[in-house]
Amino acid sequence: MAESRGRVWTGVIRVGPHRGDHRVAVRAVLSVGIPLIALLLLNRLDLAVYASFGAFAALYGRTDAPRARVRMQATAGVILVGSMLVGTALSALSTPAPVSVAVVAVLAAIVTLFAYRAQWHPPGALFAVFAAGATASFPATASTFATVVVVGGASVAWSLLVTTVFVLARRGSWARPTRPRPSIGAVAGEMTATVGIAALLAGIAGALLVGTHWYWAMVGAVAAVGGAHVTARLIRGVQRLVGTLLGVLIAAGLLALHLPPWLVIAVAVVLQAGAELFVGRNYGIAMLFITPLALLMISLASPASPDLLLRDRVIETVIGVAVGTAVAIVSAGLRRRGTRG
Repeated sequence: MAESRGRVWTGVIRVGPHRGDHRVAVRAVLSVGIPLIALLLLNRLDLAVYASFGAFAALYGRTDAPRARVRMQATAGVILVGSMLVGTALSALSTPAPVSVAVVAVLAAIVTLFAYRAQWHPPGALFAVFAAGATASFPATASTFATVVVVGGASVAWSLLVTTVFVLARRGSWARPTRPRPSIGAVAGEMTATVGIAALLAGIAGALLVGTHWYWAMVGAVAAVGGAHVTARLIRGVQRLVGTLLGVLIAAGLLALHLPPWLVIAVAVVLQAGAELFVGRNYGIAMLFITPLALLMISLASPASPDLLLRDRVIETVIGVAVGTAVAIVSAGLRRRGTRG
């Protein structure tokens, strides 16, 4: 038991080596920053969330060969836009929170299975859950669907263009090595079920106990069960919780400054760069950047009380990580029992 705890805490504080993260950070800054600047010039920062989620396609395939990276980003972009459309439909139909949670949980399970089969990097359904949950919480009408497709799709296209230009500038080879895809077996089934159940339970708990921003609980749960084994899941959960709590303090300071929109965008771009410099090395450190980034983007697109945003982020994250960790431990126990049987 002590040895297991030691592995968890060692994993929590370990910082991996730098492996060209600066290039990924520059691509992310351009992919996220330019669409936000365009919306600022158009005086349509209320659409910033749709542009940001579309631009997240640029975060995929950071370690893959150019051809595989572009294809993965294109696929991820389609799924992210599709996730936003699912959330928009839930909002437009005024779907009750428990039903919305159930739909997003099913989406989480489906995307988890797809990501496993396609060997996505970053793996899992975290961004899809975030995109669907956030848009489900925003007011929407029939015209919003076209807005999501246009704004989100344009951001995806821009991200692909940035990636392609970087490849050509570095004269990278477009050759794609053969990567065998894992079969859909017991491991994939366990991951899919674990993510779906954790997301469902966390979302329901968040909706019932807090009411607002329930999708943050789902995102926290998905992050906590995202690893391939229980130790990795515990490490991820602790990093998510501690990084979020400290990141909320940074966000509180930034929100208290009441920055003008152009400066919020500038800060968001810096935070995005910081997140990409560390997300592959230590998830907890990355959360110091990701948490204030998420809160700034939500406040930019839909102004709300900073106190409410900060409170919900903390409580929903605690709920999500607690539920996700519990589900991960139970799942690991059932898997060991099944192996012995």
